[in-house]
Amino acid sequence: MNHFNIAVDGPAGAGKSTIAKLVAKELGFVYVDTGAMYRAMALYFLRKGVDPKEAEEIGRSCPEVDVTIRYQEGVQQVLLNGEDVSGLIRTEEVGNMASAVSGYMPVREKLVELQKAKENVIMDGRDIGTCVLPDAPAKIYLTASVEVRAVRRYKELLEKGMEADLKEIEKDIEDRDYRDMHREHSPLKQAEDAVLLDTSSMTLDQVVEEILKIVREKGYKAAGGCA
Repeated sequence: MNHFNIAVDGPAGAGKSTIAKLVAKELGFVYVDTGAMYRAMALYFLRKGVDPKEAEEIGRSCPEVDVTIRYQEGVQQVLLNGEDVSGLIRTEEVGNMASAVSGYMPVREKLVELQKAKENVIMDGRDIGTCVLPDAPAKIYLTASVEVRAVRRYKELLEKGMEADLKEIEKDIEDRDYRDMHREHSPLKQAEDAVLLDTSSMTLDQVVEEILKIVREKGYKAAGGCA
């Protein structure tokens, strides 16, 4: 093996992106934000007025979309057809649209190929360990209770000065969990060889340390590379 990949899967609001970024920084890995890529596509469909139930229209629209991720001075930028949409893709509306359309094969096929890793990466999403990086040496299924995930999202929105309703967020998370776990293509599920990590009662630092421990146990050596 000439590169070491880490796959992080889990439901909405489990903290995958935040944790993956911190682990990437600790290890010097490249962080690939698959969720942001799906959200960018969702934003395109919303702008175009595409109904998430219109499978044929979504399929026809996919070739019109180009999504790339770049880093400038360590800060991630998500580009949709050349436009930086990093600040536009984190709304509940975009998140729900992303969940609704991510199960369509044309959407998945377009993005999965972009997500194939050719270097040391940590990647988070819904089907990284099962579909995108099935041979990743380290796989983590990151989760937390619906209540904990809803509170985290609620606080995040308030800190951004946005209005939020805790009960509404809980309902959205439950609905997204159901959609993600029951979609026809690449449903959210724990890979057989993934380590389950429930972060409900853990701090960020504790979660990062636990993942670093798992990575070391799976054979990664920081100084000498892969075992």
